[in-house]
Amino acid sequence: MKQLMVGRETYVSKKDNQEHFSYFVKGIVRGKEVKVRIVPPDFGGYNVLEIVFGSDDYAELTVKPFEIKDEKGKVTMQGNMYGVKSVDEDGVVYECKIKPFQESDKALLSMLLN
Repeated sequence: MKQLMVGRETYVSKKDNQEHFSYFVKGIVRGKEVKVRIVPPDFGGYNVLEIVFGSDDYAELTVKPFEIKDEKGKVTMQGNMYGVKSVDEDGVVYECKIKPFQESDKALLSMLLN
């Protein structure tokens, strides 16, 4: 699996006219440049993402496969859990769960990982 990085960039909100971060993964799929929008699982996750990124604009994308089985052991669902991770100069690891913003972002991320 390819190692991808999650990036962030600032934008000015039309609602409150303040600067915020948007998060993304960029790459090339079949010769076309794509940008996958990434969000935390809940609104409070934006504060966690700011801590994970610190003063950097990129952090490591983590991918953990999972599967759910029924009581007979048959796999009923499988997929990936995504996160972003950084390590500071003292070796302390900072992590936050993330997810693709929309189904189209999920499809593009899957293409980038393969």
